[in-house]
Amino acid sequence: MLKRLSFLCAALIALAACSHNGSDTTAPQPAPAQTSAPAAPASAAKPATASSAAPAAASTAAASASTAAAPAASATAGQKPSAPAEPFVDNGKWVEGKNYFLIEPQQPTGNPDKIVVTEAFSYACPACNAFHTTADQIESGLPSNAVMTYLPVSFRPDENFPLFQRAYFAAKALGVAEKSHDAMFDAVWKSGELASDDLTTGRPKPQSAWPTIDDVAKFYAKYGVDPKQYVAVANSFSINTQMKRADDMVKAYGVDGTPTIIVNGKYRFTPGDAGGYSQSIELTKWLIAKEAAGK
Repeated sequence: MLKRLSFLCAALIALAACSHNGSDTTAPQPAPAQTSAPAAPASAAKPATASSAAPAAASTAAASASTAAAPAASATAGQKPSAPAEPFVDNGKWVEGKNYFLIEPQQPTGNPDKIVVTEAFSYACPACNAFHTTADQIESGLPSNAVMTYLPVSFRPDENFPLFQRAYFAAKALGVAEKSHDAMFDAVWKSGELASDDLTTGRPKPQSAWPTIDDVAKFYAKYGVDPKQYVAVANSFSINTQMKRADDMVKAYGVDGTPTIIVNGKYRFTPGDAGGYSQSIELTKWLIAKEAAGK
């Protein structure tokens, strides 16, 4: 993905290579290259041009699909110790259209009592793998008025994204997505048991060698899930429906690459937009405070 792991390693050398503004002088932990949606089926391996607004049709679909975000929510997020809410202070550090982008129209989250922070991601995305410990920090640092959800994307079938979208929703339905979340990244990018890429060369495997839903079922068996039950759930009408709804939400949010953080269906940004990993945490907290203050 985007020249795969060799490019990822190069991107980790300098933030300017992948930052939205390319002018951060604080040398934060650099963000990896973002995995982008294909511009067209004929050139799927090439990054797409950033879109400036969500399609209107997708907006309508996402409104009817707002409950799809609820199954993706961390089941115990509300039970974890919450960080204190931060007051909203606008000192000009974060600039709309540069560090974060307005989603128009704002999309429903399915949880009106909380400010919902969503990561659009894929287990098959190397940039998401590099970012996921930061996403964990974002979740653990949320104030009590916010909750974290995850939105798996499918827009790179050439990278086996649809399989991992299905895998996530099936694991969520069976109650094992949260406790296996980090381990799933490891299964793809460390042990390679669920890798679609050759981890030695960084090049894609032939599709005949890609992991299947049966391989994924074996992984979740480690968490007490019967493989036959997992496969049945993964191929069910309910999971197919959730996948379609997730695709609609991705379009409505204007997500064209991963990882992307969405705050309350209203704002989105990538680690590159924010300026790095630590800045992504800071910007998330700032947007939560902004939304809570009604600004």
